Amino acid sequence: MATVTSSFHFSTLTQSSQRNFTLSSNSPTFRFRVRFSCHYLGVRASSYASKMVVRCSSSSVTDPPTVSETKLNFLKEYKRPIPSIYNTVLQELIVQQHLMRYKRSYRYDAVFALGFVTVYEQLMEGYPSDEDRDAIFQAYIKALKEDPEQYRVDAKKLEEWARAQNPTSLVEFSSREGEVEGILKDIAERAGGKGDFSYSRFFAIGLFRLLELANAMEPTILEKLCAVLNVNKRSVDRDLDVYRNLLSKLVQAKELLKEYVDREKKKREERAEPQKTNEAITQQQFSSL
Repeated sequence: MATVTSSFHFSTLTQSSQRNFTLSSNSPTFRFRVRFSCHYLGVRASSYASKMVVRCSSSSVTDPPTVSETKLNFLKEYKRPIPSIYNTVLQELIVQQHLMRYKRSYRYDAVFALGFVTVYEQLMEGYPSDEDRDAIFQAYIKALKEDPEQYRVDAKKLEEWARAQNPTSLVEFSSREGEVEGILKDIAERAGGKGDFSYSRFFAIGLFRLLELANAMEPTILEKLCAVLNVNKRSVDRDLDVYRNLLSKLVQAKELLKEYVDREKKKREERAEPQKTNEAITQQQFSSL
């Protein structure tokens, strides 16, 4: 039988570059390459009279952790094996989110959290254990030195708020008072240049989720929402296209994995059948003695 192979480009959830993923029915594993740079901190020594003084040019308080340290933190938090189809994409995401998390302009916000939670739930849909899925989420966010409960609480808060909105009220949040309205106003101010704001594709996905829950999927509503939030709509459109494509490819990959698992299970059953027959014959022979 011919080998079935599915290949796709997974454009990163950061601002640049592409990663190549390949899934083969012979091995349920994504193959990809991640490239990032490491900066090494120099150390200089000075001699003063009878003693040597060593000064380190780094500041342990302000220097962010490396990508490797973040990935190691994840492995320390969650020690159980993760099926490769999930683990490979998780490792890719944690690299991307590390780079977002430690940008100088980064500041946590609830829309970003909603976007990440949405991506995570889509990625981990169908995971064998709900308990493990939550434990992996906890380990992932803790590895980035953030609060997983805050992500969950804020995402839920925005989802509940969005379900109570309509297209008009969604884009007119600035004229009302409320907890979520305050969150969105703060984002609009920071994105408008009055504070730290770092746009990302998780943020774009968070916006998409708000529109989806408010049944406000018309392109004009997205345009108005981007305008009041001071976010570039072209960037949002581009990143939402990447997100939709990712979801489609994940569905295809999971289908291929299911076919692989079913085929391997059938092979094991076929190999075990002659053994069962022989055991049954042997048992009959002993019974007839």
